[in-house]
Amino acid sequence: MPNSSAHTPVTSLSEEIETHDDLLIDFRGVELRRGGNTLVGPVDWQVELDERWVVIGPNGAGKTSLVRMAAAEEFPSRGTAFLMGERIGKTDMRDLRAAIGMSSAAVQHRIPDNEVVEDLVISAGYAVLGRWREQYDSMDFARVEEILDQVGAHHLAKRTWGTLSEGERKRVILARSLMSDPELLILDEPTAGMDLGGREDLVGYLGDLALDPDAPAIVMITHHVEEIPYGFTHAMILDEGNIVAKGLINSVMTSDNLSKAFHQPIQVDRIGDRYFARRNRSARTSHRK
Repeated sequence: MPNSSAHTPVTSLSEEIETHDDLLIDFRGVELRRGGNTLVGPVDWQVELDERWVVIGPNGAGKTSLVRMAAAEEFPSRGTAFLMGERIGKTDMRDLRAAIGMSSAAVQHRIPDNEVVEDLVISAGYAVLGRWREQYDSMDFARVEEILDQVGAHHLAKRTWGTLSEGERKRVILARSLMSDPELLILDEPTAGMDLGGREDLVGYLGDLALDPDAPAIVMITHHVEEIPYGFTHAMILDEGNIVAKGLINSVMTSDNLSKAFHQPIQVDRIGDRYFARRNRSARTSHRK
C-alpha cells in the first residue's frame, strides 16, 4: 500500500478549492499515470451519501485504478481529489482508509492461510489482518456474528482462511469490509469466482444492502451486467481509461453505450430490476476499431 508521505499530486496544494459536505468522492480532472502511461482519466466523478454506483468496462479499462484512488490507496497523478470532504495531499491517507470498507482480491492475497475467519473480520476495526494484541469487547464479537450471518458466512467463523473456497472467501472479505461501519463501501468484483447459486445469493444480499437507507454509499466494479444488484442508482462505463457514459443507471446501461465500450454489438435487456447482456449477432454495424 502506498506510503502517504511518498507521493504528492501534481495539482498545487496552494489552490483553495472547496467540496460539498454531501460528496464522499469528488474527483475533478483526476488521472492516474504509471511509467508515462495514463491508466485512467481525466475523470470528473462525484458520489453522494445515498448513491450506489456500478463501474463496468472491459479488461484494462481503468476500473481498478479508479477505485484504488477512491479507496485512498493511490494518489492521483493529476487533478483534484476529495474523499469524505478531505483533499488528497492535505490529509493523512490512513485516516481516510479507516472510513472506507474495501473488498478486493488485493486484500485476499495478503491473508495468511492459518488466519481464523472471526479474527480476520473483527480486526478490521484496527485496519490489520488478523488479531494480534488488540482488545475487543462483547459488542465487537456480537457484530462479527451479525455481519457473518448477514452475508451467509456465520458457519465459517471458526474456519481458517486456507480452508475456504473462493466463494466463501468473497463472503468473508465482504463481512470484513462492513465491520468498521464505513461511510463508503468499495467492492472490486465481489462475485468473481463464485458459482451461479453463490453469485445470486450474494447479489441478492448486495441488493438488499443497496436499498437500506442506513447503508454506506457503495461503489462496485464488475465486468458483467448480470452481476449488478437491484437497488443500484448510478453507473459509469469505462474504456481504455476514459468515461464512455456515467449517470443514472437506467440511462447509462444501454446497448449503444456497452457496444462502444466492448467494441462489439451488445444487446442489453432489463428484466425486473436486473440487467442482462449478450452479443447481438444480428447487428450489421461493427463497433470494433
